[in-house]
Amino acid sequence: MITFIISIVALVLGYVIYGAVIERIVAPNDSPTPAVRLADGVDYVAMPTWKVFMIQFLNIAGTGPIFGAIMGIWFGPAAFLWIVLGCIFAGAVHDYLSGMLSMRHDGANLPTLIGNYLGTTARRVMLAFTVMLMLMVGAVFVYSPAIIMAGISGSQEMWIVIIFIYYLVAAMLPIDKIIGKIYPVFAVSLLFMAVALMALLLVKMPHLPELWDMGNMQPWHQSLMVGDKDGLGIVAFMQKNPLFPCLFITIACGAISGFHATQSPLMARCLKSERLGRKIFYGSMITEGLVALIWASMSSYFFYAGGWRDVVPEQEVNNFLAQVSTPDGKTLIQYFSAPTVVKLVCTGWLGAFGGILAMLGVVAAPITSGDTALRSARLIIAEAIHLPQKSIRNRLMICLPVFAATFALLMWQISSPDGFNVLWQYFGWSNQTLSVFTLWALTVYLARERKPYVVTLIPAVLMTAVCVTFLLVSPDAMGLTHWVAAPAAAAVAVISLTWFYAWHRKFAKN
Repeated sequence: MITFIISIVALVLGYVIYGAVIERIVAPNDSPTPAVRLADGVDYVAMPTWKVFMIQFLNIAGTGPIFGAIMGIWFGPAAFLWIVLGCIFAGAVHDYLSGMLSMRHDGANLPTLIGNYLGTTARRVMLAFTVMLMLMVGAVFVYSPAIIMAGISGSQEMWIVIIFIYYLVAAMLPIDKIIGKIYPVFAVSLLFMAVALMALLLVKMPHLPELWDMGNMQPWHQSLMVGDKDGLGIVAFMQKNPLFPCLFITIACGAISGFHATQSPLMARCLKSERLGRKIFYGSMITEGLVALIWASMSSYFFYAGGWRDVVPEQEVNNFLAQVSTPDGKTLIQYFSAPTVVKLVCTGWLGAFGGILAMLGVVAAPITSGDTALRSARLIIAEAIHLPQKSIRNRLMICLPVFAATFALLMWQISSPDGFNVLWQYFGWSNQTLSVFTLWALTVYLARERKPYVVTLIPAVLMTAVCVTFLLVSPDAMGLTHWVAAPAAAAVAVISLTWFYAWHRKFAKN
């Protein structure tokens, strides 16, 4: 577990060293924040720093750093590299700057910020794009918790209704009434679960694939041969999903996620001082990266080092091995989905209390992401049509059509056999595409302010190449052969750099 331990240290040092560099570029001051100047008791509410941190962390995390890391380790130990470098140099910078920029624009939402720096057309596109992403988040994060809860008590339809009622109440009430009270509790539970699993990993100290094994993963790939069939399934998975760009789409919240920039304005309206920005925005992303590292290591142990045998009942082990060689047999990574892995690991390692934490992780966390997504949609639309949100009537005018659209999306998702998978794929790509627009807007902002814009330019070029290339090689999109990934990424990088160079020369002349 050398890679894991080094990665943990690297993330902490990233916050201390690179976080300080970015803070110096931002140069926070003591001017009154929107929470103080524009206090309205609904969305602009100054709250204690620790509470803002916990809400921001849960807003941006949810199940993202858990599910994404579990599936991301299927690409091998390269996942650790992406989590660490992506988190320090891309994700945390993206979150910090978008939060601070919102604070300096009266708590403006993401489409407004993008419009200010990329133009009116970009603002209009991002307005529709962002609201659609928020609706997808709401729909995706209703369905999976409802299925899980229906397996315990009641029906799926009943839980969908209950979750929707909660969504409506949480999206409309003042931010300190429900979100400000229950989010810190869920955030502490999520962190406690991660710390407990990290302690158990360090006690067990399993032999996991390290970074230097990336070029020689054959022993790991052959670790579960059932007859002449690869029971692990990693090789077939990698053939269908090339490491670049699919790893960068699979692990989003643990490295960089455009969804975060839609959530940062919520807390930008609750901070008492600009000087707290680094702790709240940069610090929350680093914390999320730590959670992702823990779950990536746990997943590596589960799939590569036989950890699944420690938490799966013997009969289930036999059932899996018996079906592998059948014509429609599933491999290990197909048989145990990410939510199932979470439940097995928590209940198997942490006992009954771990089962409660697992429920919080796979039920409460997505629900909290869904309600803040729909709250963001309300605020984005209200800002676009200039409708004040002080009165309940005005909030209802926006919430009702937003919830109706989310419900329609949910019904389509349920009626279609592949609805959830299709929606999740579009959500993953849309999420990272949103980060592209945010990073370019931040780069233009830094260039206009005559500040070192390279800190966002490099991540912007990388994520632009990732998102465009994913459309080219994804089997569900154009499905071109994998060898086009590298030249396509290089071409996109050159085009985007050329555009920025041309804009910068024109700006410099003016």
